[in-house]
Amino acid sequence: MTKFLFVTDLDNTLVGEDNTLLELNGRLEKHRQEHGTKIVYATGRSPILYQKLKEEKNLLEPDGLILAVGTEIYINGSKDPDSGWSERLSPGWNRDLVVSVATKFPDLVPQPDSEQRPFKVSFFLQQTFADRVLPKLESDLQELKLNVKLIYSSGIDLDIVPRSSDKGQAVQFLRQKWKFVAEKTVVCGDSGNDIALFATAEERGIIVGNARPELLQWYKDNRAEYRYLAKNFCAGGILEGLIYFGFLK
Repeated sequence: MTKFLFVTDLDNTLVGEDNTLLELNGRLEKHRQEHGTKIVYATGRSPILYQKLKEEKNLLEPDGLILAVGTEIYINGSKDPDSGWSERLSPGWNRDLVVSVATKFPDLVPQPDSEQRPFKVSFFLQQTFADRVLPKLESDLQELKLNVKLIYSSGIDLDIVPRSSDKGQAVQFLRQKWKFVAEKTVVCGDSGNDIALFATAEERGIIVGNARPELLQWYKDNRAEYRYLAKNFCAGGILEGLIYFGFLK
């Protein structure tokens, strides 16, 4: 057994089934202690909401944190975002202008202040209105030559972020920093904002059995031997996938 880079989304991926989470935590911590495996959480949550979940579910202390849909990276427990990553996201990003454009759409409901981040503007958007709103919003932002992209997931959450940021690009940043090859990196997710985890390179990918329709459809359209659709839900699906790929016995 050798060390690997373990990256997982939190809500409805790592977190959701407490008993299997306890077992998975124990096996991952043992592997980290014995082999030097790195544990990274990649979540849409802000630092405040992440900390709340960490305490509620007694999550392992991670080696790296990818927060706010990949727009912030924290390493080795630091309270400050990694400056190298922030510098990558800055060119062409104008948060005030993004907000100005988005507020013209009445169907976009701002998420709480805690979820509004330096490189992320977030709204609630009902699925009913998404097909009408998203193309027009994207077009209006492109007209201003803003360096942005839209991430819509779970039929409700819309994040506007720099084009060069997402969970997948953030994983590449950490992978290169820590010198892990794709074959020794595993990523896990359940929803649309996790597609970037699976689509960026050829890391081993685990899609949990309770994945949302948008991710299941993407998986169906992009099958590959290094992607695995688990039968079990949440942490149970992750454990199933880690055994399938040979990271755990």
